[in-house]
Amino acid sequence: MNQANERLHSVRNRIAEACKNAGRPVASVKLLAVSKRQPAAAIEALYALGQTAFGENLLQEAREKQNEIGLPNLEWHFIGPVQSNKTRALAEHFDWVQSVDREKILRRLAQQRPDHLPPLNICIQVNIDRERQKAGAEPEQVAHLAGRAEECPTLRLRGLMCIPRLTEDVMEARHSFRAMKLLYDELVRAGHALDTLSMGMSGDLELAIEEGSNMIRVGTGLFGARPASRAC
Repeated sequence: MNQANERLHSVRNRIAEACKNAGRPVASVKLLAVSKRQPAAAIEALYALGQTAFGENLLQEAREKQNEIGLPNLEWHFIGPVQSNKTRALAEHFDWVQSVDREKILRRLAQQRPDHLPPLNICIQVNIDRERQKAGAEPEQVAHLAGRAEECPTLRLRGLMCIPRLTEDVMEARHSFRAMKLLYDELVRAGHALDTLSMGMSGDLELAIEEGSNMIRVGTGLFGARPASRAC
């Protein structure tokens, strides 16, 4: 078994075990492979093993890989901060944008999504721990953004995403995940047709699944340590 296969097998086993412990079907959790700073060959290796959804944080790097890789049914997610001058490229070349956090970005993505493409799948990024240095909408802003997103026929609101505070305190991490699930459930009860709660990474995917995540974003667990950043 090669290294890519071993890592994918290990992550899938972790997800399956976490789902079993949480009393959930394994099919209820989607795996997003975070391929930031990974070469196109690493993406192709995982694709050959059945992994089709990949997440990128940096637009220029992602576009280079998209131009290099010509594989069918490959699903591209953008999960990094969204700047206004990048929205056209995101609207034209991605299947999902998970890091929408303000109305201006919503409007630009909606206006710039090409007519020949299906609606752009979006998640609202929530700054669930209210960290001043971190992107994301404040929890009390999310319902308003959800309503605005659902008014745009070129967008499809799928759910919420978060990057909780980095901590080794399990109870603190659990509190963040649980707060996200409560917010998600509130929106569903209010009539928003959500199906995605994107939270949890390599180090905490079990806890995230236990607290209700249905999309796990894994980078190092699938690819190993990231290569050093390329020189500009």
